[in-house]
Amino acid sequence: MTDARIAKTRLGADGPEVGVQGLGCMGMSFAYGPSDAGESRATLERALELGVTLYDTADAYGAGENEKFLSPFFKAHRDEVVIATKFALAIHPDDLTKRIIRNDPPYIRECVEASLRRLDVDVIDLYYMHRRDVDIPIEETVGVMAELVREGKVKQLGLSEVTGGELRAAQGVHPIAAVQSEWSLFSRDIEAGVIPAARELGVTLVPYSPLGRGFLTGSFAKAEDLSADDFRRQQPRFTGDNAAANAALLAPVREVAAAHQASPGQIALAWVHHKAARYGLPAVPIPGTRKPTRVEENVGATRIALSEADMALLEPIAEKVAGDRYADMKFTSAGRE
Repeated sequence: MTDARIAKTRLGADGPEVGVQGLGCMGMSFAYGPSDAGESRATLERALELGVTLYDTADAYGAGENEKFLSPFFKAHRDEVVIATKFALAIHPDDLTKRIIRNDPPYIRECVEASLRRLDVDVIDLYYMHRRDVDIPIEETVGVMAELVREGKVKQLGLSEVTGGELRAAQGVHPIAAVQSEWSLFSRDIEAGVIPAARELGVTLVPYSPLGRGFLTGSFAKAEDLSADDFRRQQPRFTGDNAAANAALLAPVREVAAAHQASPGQIALAWVHHKAARYGLPAVPIPGTRKPTRVEENVGATRIALSEADMALLEPIAEKVAGDRYADMKFTSAGRE
């Protein structure tokens, strides 16, 4: 593995330069089963050595624990990293096992102050609305977020799981640097509305789960392969007949990987980079991992050039995927376009 640093791109029209691949940090303390803290810290350091500078977290990841975990790393490298965190997913007042979406102004202000404390920083580089509360006009939500910029608590604004129309409406209130949505060989619905809007407005795309939550790497084949507390056990794509049908779709990924002497995960990431370039859109996928060797592998994907023949094998996969992304699709932009 070479230690050559990855290329850079810019977040939005006037945001910071970041490596063309970021790091999703959620799994270091939430959602994907047991995690080794020491190995996760080593992963953060190795990522930075390789030019990964955008680090993605949220207040909802472990009820703030992920932000706390990342804080010492951020403080040690404050001038080298771009910190992205989010608000909007709150605990249901009557059921602590459920989430609700909140975009109301008092809640946003409460959340940013709490994130600043947990991260122990003076300003958040990129602050996302994690999910959209359809009962509150997005102009109102972004208006409050814009106030945070003016107050010096936030530098750049981002939106997650919005439609193309919602992105345009938000941009009318304040420049949006990044839009975060699931995008991978398995999930391509954003290509209809979000990607054209982002390209038109100069908004950088930040694809989350570009590895299909690990499924595209072949690291697991069904929910039963995962620990009992793993969030993916609740996702329809990884259970029952859906899991078996989707596992069969990985054959062309393995075929292309073998031709490039690469891993299936690298091909899945290379597809995202290739597809973004084809759309003429800056993109910074944020694959999550807790292992330094996986970061090295993921970064290697930025140097893989896929051919038209490779793309022809990979393109049909998404339309054959069985099952929804989430058990409750209200937490996505699907159906609002």
